[in-house]
Amino acid sequence: MKATFDRVFEEWFHRIGKRSRAILFLSIAWLALVAGVAFFWRSGGIGLIDETEPLFAEASRQMFVTGDWITPYFNGVTRFDKPALTYWSQAIAFHLLGVNEWAVRLPSAIAATLVIALTFYTVHWSLTEEDRLDNVSRPARNWLVAAIASATIALSPMVIVWARTGVSDMLLTGAIAPSLLCFFLAYARPEKSPAKVRFYIAAYIFIALAILAKGPVGIVLPGLVILAFLLYVGEFQPVLREARPILGAFIIAGLSLPWYVLVIWRNGWNYINSFFGYHNVERFTEVVNGHAAPWFFYFLVVFLGFAPYSGYLPAAIARLKFWKRRDWRSLSRSRQFGLFAFFWFTVVFVFFSIAVTKLPSYVLPLMPASGILVALSWGEIFSGGKNSRSFRVSAWINLSFLTIVSIALFYVPNLLGEDTAAPDFPRLLQQSGLPTLGGIIWLFAAVAIAFFLARRDWLPVIGINLLAFMAFLLFVLTPTLFLMDSQRQLPLRQMAGSIVENQKPGEEIVMVGFKKPTVVFYSHRPVTYIKLNKEAAEYIQKQRQQRSPAGSLLILTQPFRLTRMGLQPPEYRSLVRRGAYELIRLPLGKS
Repeated sequence: MKATFDRVFEEWFHRIGKRSRAILFLSIAWLALVAGVAFFWRSGGIGLIDETEPLFAEASRQMFVTGDWITPYFNGVTRFDKPALTYWSQAIAFHLLGVNEWAVRLPSAIAATLVIALTFYTVHWSLTEEDRLDNVSRPARNWLVAAIASATIALSPMVIVWARTGVSDMLLTGAIAPSLLCFFLAYARPEKSPAKVRFYIAAYIFIALAILAKGPVGIVLPGLVILAFLLYVGEFQPVLREARPILGAFIIAGLSLPWYVLVIWRNGWNYINSFFGYHNVERFTEVVNGHAAPWFFYFLVVFLGFAPYSGYLPAAIARLKFWKRRDWRSLSRSRQFGLFAFFWFTVVFVFFSIAVTKLPSYVLPLMPASGILVALSWGEIFSGGKNSRSFRVSAWINLSFLTIVSIALFYVPNLLGEDTAAPDFPRLLQQSGLPTLGGIIWLFAAVAIAFFLARRDWLPVIGINLLAFMAFLLFVLTPTLFLMDSQRQLPLRQMAGSIVENQKPGEEIVMVGFKKPTVVFYSHRPVTYIKLNKEAAEYIQKQRQQRSPAGSLLILTQPFRLTRMGLQPPEYRSLVRRGAYELIRLPLGKS
């Protein structure tokens, strides 16, 4: 039965393979399905998530409102954390779609779509070129491997999180990944191919965009990947001659430097010290904002962030036999794509492992390489190659992981700790039945995979993983996020609306005990943040002595903090309570 199905599928693909329009339509339909589900579906239905996302969104809104496209501002002060690309793209989206969550997240979704589309094209092209050199035709294999590469990237936890979040991380990946893919497409093409120079130019353009997305790392990462790869295969000098580096330098500088010149001209050393000093040099050499982690941190991040396919990464890397340098140097350029993906993965992983400040999002740029490596390893099976022992071990790791996840989901509500911002969430989550549904989805996937592994039928395994992840995203993860939003973020949006309704002219808004930038974005009002109750009490006393023109303060806090600030009900008027938060008006007449 299996052999019959494989033969029928191969024959069907050979027939449509003769019609380029049919293949093009099938490819676009696949990418639209995967991107639509993973990146776009209901993306704008959830409010902005504190704390980072509204920082970007409000700075972009300020650009949109004021027309100042040079200096980013948040809450009335400059924000030099990241360069302009994210702010520009969100501000443009505001022009097109209005100021809303969908517009905030659209640039990230588009960047992620670009990554999987160009990955699909590059994988398919490299395999087709390999077939041309071998004088064979395997259109079904080539299309399936490209489809798996794009799908494993899109349907992975880390990519989904940042493709649905309006911050700079996916825009950086959406520039670095295309720059590396375009470089390989140029590198692997014949010397006299007219597309060779065009792809080198495209690589330079994407590097410039990466610099505008996150600064120097936008050129350092792709530069290190390309340099390490070329030195290993002995192609550094030939590529240096053919890639037109002087033209590339002009393109990169011409596209990326003007904004840096303008923002430094306007803000001087404040920008240089903040962005280049604190947010680049210090983040690499020192622990910033308490983001320290052990040396094995990124092993866990990649394992969970690329789940459930991460179990196949060690086998996918081992099959390359990258240590056989002489063999790799003897291959034609178009056959070196797997090795290139290995250097891509390794350089990014090692670079951020060396960095002292560690955050999960830092290794997002290696996720496309992970998908390529895993897909190419499955390509050997589609070609009828014998799977290795390491691959079989990976399959059983995959099965074990899904089994553990399915069991854990049944107990998730009991494992959640107390959350003062959303005290009812664990109870509501359990009542929703969503964890149970998630456990059932992954349990069915585990049983199905076990069935095929017992039959030594490997081909359906990757498809089961992808289908299960898609089902989990549609029917469990997305509804859970909406439920969480209703408990954690909706009360803050309601409070922002109440602030707009109740604020008197000149009345200051004070937030005590927490920092929730969403209130600034949704209220369009500046907010004074005070972390400690004692500091808040001192600040109130200071305002009483200064006798504010408005004669009162609007204070947003949690109810239990009011007494700790030394405030009693007769002193203030409670305006509204939503969720875990209370908005009060405090007259300043008494000392």
